[in-house]
Parts: sequence; C-alpha cells; structure tokens
Amino acid sequence: MLKGENRKMALPDMVGLVVGDMSEALRFYRLLGLDIPQGGETEPYVEVITPNGYRISWNSLQMTKEIDPEWVEPVGQRIALAFKCDSPAEVDTLYQRVLDAGYKGHKAPWDAFWGQHYAVIVDPDGNHVDLFAPLQTE
Repeated sequence: MLKGENRKMALPDMVGLVVGDMSEALRFYRLLGLDIPQGGETEPYVEVITPNGYRISWNSLQMTKEIDPEWVEPVGQRIALAFKCDSPAEVDTLYQRVLDAGYKGHKAPWDAFWGQHYAVIVDPDGNHVDLFAPLQTE
C-alpha cells in the first residue's frame, strides 16, 4: 500500500489442512501441543485458535471434495507448518516424541546456518512440519 492510500488489506487468518483421516491428524497435532478438544475425530471440520492467535483447521477429504468436486490432491510438498519451540532441547524432545508415537521424521534435528536448531517431521497426510528454536536463547 502506498503512503497516503486509505485501503483496507486482507490479513492472513487461518491455515487449513485437508486430511485423509481426521482422527489420526488430530492425534498427531495434539502431540505437538495443540489444545484440540476431544470429540472432533468424526467431524468433517475441526478448528482451533492457538495461544498466539493463529487459526488452524482440519478439513476432511470427503468434505473438501463435496465443496469442490474438481479439487485434486496435490503431489509433493506445497506448504509446511512451523512450530516454534522454547529451546533446542525441546526440539529434540518433541521430535523424538513424534517418532516414538509411530510417525515419521523427515530430517533429524540439526543446527542450521541461519541460527536455529531445526527438525522436520511428517504428518499423517505427508505434510512436512518444521520444529525450530533459536540456537541462542535471549
């Protein structure tokens, strides 16, 4: 927006994920610490607001195809969610908790050149989920 313009801007508000198995998706994201109420496992749509104000929704594959019959499942990684941890140790702990629960890791924790301790896990639908923390805590 140019200085002096008086336009409203649309702001990002929510990330929506299309999931093949709602129950498994919610189980996975609860492991990451999201406070997802019980009972949504059989629903076509579940939404939470994170403590920092982001909305995340899980949309069943069936509902998505009912809304848009021409929708086609993407091939390959198109977007990744990133979860900020309090410390490098928390990245390591959370990564191992996800593996111990039977999910896959994509890249084990490492110290990235950009100053973060980083790891990548894979959700039940094949989406990459990043875990990170600053290498030096303030």
